[in-house]
Amino acid sequence: MKDIADHLQPRDALIVVDVQNDFCPGGALPITGGDAVVPVLNAWMAAAAARGVPVFASRDWHPAGHISFAERGGPWPAHCLQDSAGAAFHPDLALPPDTVIVTKGTRFDQDQNSAFEATGLAIELRARDLRRLWVGGLAEDVCVCATVLDARRAGFEVRLIEAATRPVTAEGGIAARAEMAAAGAAMAA
Repeated sequence: MKDIADHLQPRDALIVVDVQNDFCPGGALPITGGDAVVPVLNAWMAAAAARGVPVFASRDWHPAGHISFAERGGPWPAHCLQDSAGAAFHPDLALPPDTVIVTKGTRFDQDQNSAFEATGLAIELRARDLRRLWVGGLAEDVCVCATVLDARRAGFEVRLIEAATRPVTAEGGIAARAEMAAAGAAMAA
C-alpha cells in the first residue's frame, strides 16, 4: 500500500468502474478473471482513504428489458438489473464508507457505458477541484475504456491502473489500451 500511496496526490480521485457480481465469474456477463481486480482495487482504495483521496464507484443499474440487452436487439445478455444480486458490487470489494456511487445505464433509450455519460460526474470532480483520475474496473474494453476516453475529453489527466482491469476479450483489451493511450491516458502498473 505504501507504494500506491506514494502515487496519490491531493487533487486525485480514484474511479472504480462497475465491479459488480454480473461481471465476475458466475455472473450473467462474466469477464474472465473479473474478480481478480478486487484485491488490487482494495489496495488502491485503502491507500486513497489513507491519503484523503476520494473514491467514486460506478455501477450499471439497468431497468428490465434494457435496450442494451439481446432480447431488445442489443449486444449483451440481461445483466445488472436494478436491485438484483447481479447488480450488487462484488462482496469482497471494500468500498470506503464515503465512496460516491455513480449510477449509469438507467436510460431506456440508450446505454451509458461511461461513468461520465449523463451522470454529472465531471461537474462533481471539477467542483471538488480534482484534476487527476486513477481508473480501474470492468470491463477494460467497454465501460473502463469509455470512462477513460470521456475523462480525457473532459480535460482530466488519467492513469489506467493496468492490474485493476480486465477486458471482455484479449483483442478488445489490446485495442482499448491503444485507444486510451492515443487519447492521452497513461498506463500505471
